Amino acid sequence: MKLFPNTVNGVVRALEEIFDQHHFADKVIERVLKSNPKWGARDRAFIAESVYEIVRWKRLVEYLSPGADYYQRFGTYWVMQGNVLPDWREFKGINPQAIHRKRDKITQRTLLQSIPDWMDQMGQEQLGEKWEQEITSLNQVAEVVLRANTLKTSRSRLREQLEELGISSYPANGYPDALILKERKNVFRTPLFKEGHFEVQDASSQLVAMALEAQPGMRVVDACAGAGGKSLHLAALMENKGRIVSMDLEAWKLKNTKLRARRAGVSIIETKPIEGSKTIKRLRESADRLLLDVPCSGLGVLKRNPDTKWKLSPESIAAVQAIQKDILSQYPSMLKPGGILVYATCSILPSENNLQVQAFLQSPEGKSFELLEETQVLSQESGFDGFYIAKMKKKA
Repeated sequence: MKLFPNTVNGVVRALEEIFDQHHFADKVIERVLKSNPKWGARDRAFIAESVYEIVRWKRLVEYLSPGADYYQRFGTYWVMQGNVLPDWREFKGINPQAIHRKRDKITQRTLLQSIPDWMDQMGQEQLGEKWEQEITSLNQVAEVVLRANTLKTSRSRLREQLEELGISSYPANGYPDALILKERKNVFRTPLFKEGHFEVQDASSQLVAMALEAQPGMRVVDACAGAGGKSLHLAALMENKGRIVSMDLEAWKLKNTKLRARRAGVSIIETKPIEGSKTIKRLRESADRLLLDVPCSGLGVLKRNPDTKWKLSPESIAAVQAIQKDILSQYPSMLKPGGILVYATCSILPSENNLQVQAFLQSPEGKSFELLEETQVLSQESGFDGFYIAKMKKKA
C-alpha cells in the first residue's frame, strides 16, 4: 500500500493528541477525520486503523523505534506490519532488518503484549494461568457487533436490509439480537442506523440487559446508565411497555440517552441525574428490576479501547473499586422486595467482580439479597469483550 503525506500526517496529529495531550483515542480519531472531508473511505480506514494499532502496541513500537518522534514510531509500526517505507526524510534512520532482529529476541511478556509492568503483575495475580491467553485475546481487533432493535425490526430482516446496502453480516450464536459484520464498515451513515433499526453494541454487553429478565409493564431503574445503551436494550426487551428510569451522576451523558431513545422509537425511558443520596432515597423500594452497570477499570474492553492500557494505574483501579463498593452500599435500596438486581462490569478482575459481590452479600445492606447466578465472560472464551454479570434477588 502506498503512503501519502497528508494521511500519515493525520495519524501523527492524532497520536500527539492522544499521548501528549491525554485525549481519548476515539474522540481524537473522530476529530481528525472530520478535519479533512476530502479523505475517502480508504484514507479514513487507514488513519483510524493505524492510530488504534499504534496505540495498542505503544510499548512495543517505542521499544523497537530508533527515534522518539511520532513519524519514527509510525515508520516502525509500518515496518512491523511487513510493509516497505518510502524514502522520506521523516523515516531516516529506520532500519527494517534491525527492527525485525530486535523483535525476534524479545521474550518479555510486557513487551510482547505491550502492557505496563503493573498491569501484567495484577493480571497474573488475579487471573493466574488464564491471564496470558486473556491479554492475547484482548490485544486483537474488536469485531463490529450490532444489536437489532426489535421494536423496529428482527435480526433476520436487519441482516437482509444490510445485505441490500452491501454490508454482509452473520448472526452471533447464543446472542438472539446480535449480528457480526464480516468487514468493518461505517454503519453510522446508513439510513438503517439513522432510522433506529440497530445499535452498535458488543455481544457480551448484550447479555447484561437480558440477565435482568425485565418484563413488559415493569418499572426498571438503570442506575449507572451513561449514554443509555443498556436502557435502550431493556426498552426493546420490555416491548416499550412499562417504565425505565435511566440515572447517572453526569447529566450530560443522559442527554445522549434521550436522543438515542427518540431514534430507536423508545418512549418509556425517563432520565434522572443523580444529585446526591436524596435522589436514591426518593426512589426507595420503587423498582422491580435494578441494573448497576458500575464504573470499572474497563480492562475487559481493551480490544475497542486500547488507550485504556496507558490511562489506568493501580491507584485508579483502587479508586474505582471504592466507587463500586459505595454504589453497592446505597443503590440496592431502590429495589422492591422480591425484585432482581444485576451488578455488571466490563472488567475481568475478580477484585472488581465476584469479590465485590461477596463483600456486598456479607454486608448489612446485602444481607437481604441472595445470589442467583454469576457469569465471568472472558474474551479468550467468547471472542468478544470481557464482562462480569451477577444476578441477585432481594428476599421478600
